Amino acid sequence: MEFAGIKAIVTGGASGIGAATAQLLQERGAEVAVLDLNPHQAPPGTKAIHCDVSDDATIRRAIEEAAELLGGIDVVVNNAGVGAQGTIEANDDDEWHRVFDINVLGMVRVSRAALPHLRRSSHAAIVNTCSIAATAGLPQRALYSATKGAVLSLTLAMAADHLHEGIRVNCVNPGTADTPWIGKLLSTATDPAAERAALVARQPHGRLVSAQEIAAAIAYLSSPISGSTTGVDLAVDGGTQALRLRTRRAGGPQSASTASRPAAGRPAN
Repeated sequence: MEFAGIKAIVTGGASGIGAATAQLLQERGAEVAVLDLNPHQAPPGTKAIHCDVSDDATIRRAIEEAAELLGGIDVVVNNAGVGAQGTIEANDDDEWHRVFDINVLGMVRVSRAALPHLRRSSHAAIVNTCSIAATAGLPQRALYSATKGAVLSLTLAMAADHLHEGIRVNCVNPGTADTPWIGKLLSTATDPAAERAALVARQPHGRLVSAQEIAAAIAYLSSPISGSTTGVDLAVDGGTQALRLRTRRAGGPQSASTASRPAAGRPAN
């Protein structure tokens, strides 16, 4: 219960990674406010507040409402965001502006509005949901990758700016996660099963990342017991970014290290 007495806000906390994070922080003792376009879908027990991260006035009202309901703000989880597909040719200027406005400026607006409250906290932390798209070149993700690259750089700059105010700033870099957005992406594919198999194959541990695993990383980065962790981008991607494994041949011999344990995601016989 390391979050006992901690007041946290989670943007985009009504579904996917945000909902898993809000639930986990609450289970570990935090009081949580969910800021979302669909607050009625927020996890039970949280304070549900309508918020549009593309509108500064709405954000400022939501932050003040959250601070009043919770009795302060110690942790900000900047999770709200949208996806985008295609090469640089696939989206026009308006879409580039829209996605940057939500994925990058949304985090700026929320953090900016919350700073006065965080400065009064003895355990202040900001965690931004980034992506391995910020650190690895992924096909058909030009716009999305550009926004997440900006989030990574923003995280490091914020960590430097606010360290001496007692505010830690980190980000989590998920691999391909099993979330509603991925579900929508797969539903538009010509062959959803083949597309899912391709996404799974891209990750060395052989499956999609769960929202709960990403929530656990966010909880670590925002926890009061992680006071020496700041300016970190923590990958939760099954080894996609860091590992370069040999391709295993179908029916070929296993190494000693793999033969003695079940494949990832499968129970032992």
